[in-house]
Amino acid sequence: MSLYDPEKRSRKEKVPTEDGSLTLYSAEFDECYHSTRDGALRESLHKHILPAFGLAEPHKKELVILDVCFGLGYNTLATLHYLQKDPIDAKVKIYSPEFDRELVASLKDFDYPEAFAPFAGIIRQLAEQGSYRDEKVEITILFGDAREMIPRIPDQLDIVYQDPFSPKKNPLLWTREYFADIRAKASEDLILTTYSSATPVRMGLYENGFLLYETPGDEVRTGTIASLKPLDLKPVDMELKKQRNPQAASLRDGMFH
Repeated sequence: MSLYDPEKRSRKEKVPTEDGSLTLYSAEFDECYHSTRDGALRESLHKHILPAFGLAEPHKKELVILDVCFGLGYNTLATLHYLQKDPIDAKVKIYSPEFDRELVASLKDFDYPEAFAPFAGIIRQLAEQGSYRDEKVEITILFGDAREMIPRIPDQLDIVYQDPFSPKKNPLLWTREYFADIRAKASEDLILTTYSSATPVRMGLYENGFLLYETPGDEVRTGTIASLKPLDLKPVDMELKKQRNPQAASLRDGMFH
């Protein structure tokens, strides 16, 4: 099922982004890990962490997050940054699939933004061991193909940061069948965030029973929020979209073998 090109995997270049934080360009996927226009840190905070925690069920004793994929770790580290400033009572467990062990091992030397300075020890432990745990936070990097790793997660998911490379570059992490795997692991309160507003992506979510909404705020370009319950956000009318474009369709696994 994998479309990865291991020969290009090690070819990466540092790229500055609009908010001053750095990302990497991947030759394997011919794409940066973050939007250079929105900024790596700003994108993580405003497309994923702030919307997710603003909408997540606040009374759970444990909050389980799926961060797809770990990459440079911005979403996971921005979650820690948020929790440091706005602590919650729940224990937070983060699972993050990642196929590139070499990248994760290199992160102890990556030039992260100042906001992540308090987490230098956590970054080093993740780089060296692939996991971290204290009394409030548990982080597990699942090394391997996300499509194989996600069904093995032992907990129901409360938040999903849907943040792999784009549907054009990494389509198997955007198909109807992939979102079915997410749906199978979802708690009834699941909040899924993603930078993508592409119709095939939204169709894949919609066909799995998700309600869709525009990402709130104007700090970054709009993405999509998906939920199994109604939210007080601007909805995306997928039935109207289907009427206007009868050819609209989700991506399917069989397209990419």
